[in-house]
Amino acid sequence: MPLPVATQLRYWGIGALALVLVLWLLGDVILPFVLGAGLAYLLNPIVERLATLGLSRVLATTLIAILTLGFGVLILVFLVPVLVDQGAALLKEVPGVLTALLETLQREFPGRYGGEGPVDRALSGLTEWLQARGGEIAETVFASARSLISILFMFVVVPVVAFYLLVDWPRLVARFDRLLPRQHAPTIRRLAGEMDTAIGAFVRGMGAICLAMAVYYGIALTLVGLQFGLVVGVLAGLLTFIPYLGAITGGILALGLALYQFWGAWFSVALVAAVFFAGQAIESYAITPRVVGRSVGLHPVAILAALSIFGTLFGLLGLLIAVPLAAALAVLARYGIDLYQQSALYSGPLINPHQDASADDTRADDT
Repeated sequence: MPLPVATQLRYWGIGALALVLVLWLLGDVILPFVLGAGLAYLLNPIVERLATLGLSRVLATTLIAILTLGFGVLILVFLVPVLVDQGAALLKEVPGVLTALLETLQREFPGRYGGEGPVDRALSGLTEWLQARGGEIAETVFASARSLISILFMFVVVPVVAFYLLVDWPRLVARFDRLLPRQHAPTIRRLAGEMDTAIGAFVRGMGAICLAMAVYYGIALTLVGLQFGLVVGVLAGLLTFIPYLGAITGGILALGLALYQFWGAWFSVALVAAVFFAGQAIESYAITPRVVGRSVGLHPVAILAALSIFGTLFGLLGLLIAVPLAAALAVLARYGIDLYQQSALYSGPLINPHQDASADDTRADDT
């Protein structure tokens, strides 16, 4: 005898609350395991493709692990030190950039920016604040990153978790499938498939797009001669997964640096602007429609809301799981809307036109 709907909802609600409580209390502890599971999820299609070519799953996983580890080592050795150096230099340079911008505005537009206007006061206040707090902010960021979890522990646990999950992925999926309530198993499988399609299309697609745009912005800004062009380009590329935010943030920062560096050499400033206009056009109209497509169903506002809500609730872990959870919730929302449109609450009572006509005849006879 199946459980009543109210009882089922109560049990599922308790389970959801328990999951939220675990994420809230143990977010920092389970962070490397979540990263390992996410890495395994991203690499699983490649392992399955190699397995279909005749390799054993262990051999395919080992091969992918070696290639991924080698790629990570190359990034750590050659790219990370440059980004750290440029980022630290950029933090030190920002107050000087703002001061130079204020002086330039006062010199070029003496009637409008004479040192007493709101823009002048805002820039001066921001400069003083950055000079006083810039070092403190950087120390706080790095201290917080270290306090989340040991970097060494992260580098050890994440690859190990990802490796074992990749090896056992089919068995784990089959085990979860056997645990599904038999009454709802077909519906859960269908919804899980839709979630996998949505999450995979967005996360894998946008991951590739972010990498491509980071490479494009970093190389292009460096070639046009922009100081700190690499770190600005990588930042813009990493923010591309939030529609338009990467181009806007990177564009504003790059143009500000270009005006500071190339003031008077307007062709160089125009080149920096052209880099971002071209990048945004290529990403929006050529790359994203082909790589991600329109079947994901995640509106930019939904992505921003998910990042804000889950980031506030669960910190760094929340930022990592925000987009996949938003994609899953979008699938559940569409399913709920379909159920609503098939229910009597949406359609109302069905009226038989012949019965309605006979009722009118009966009322006419009575009169």
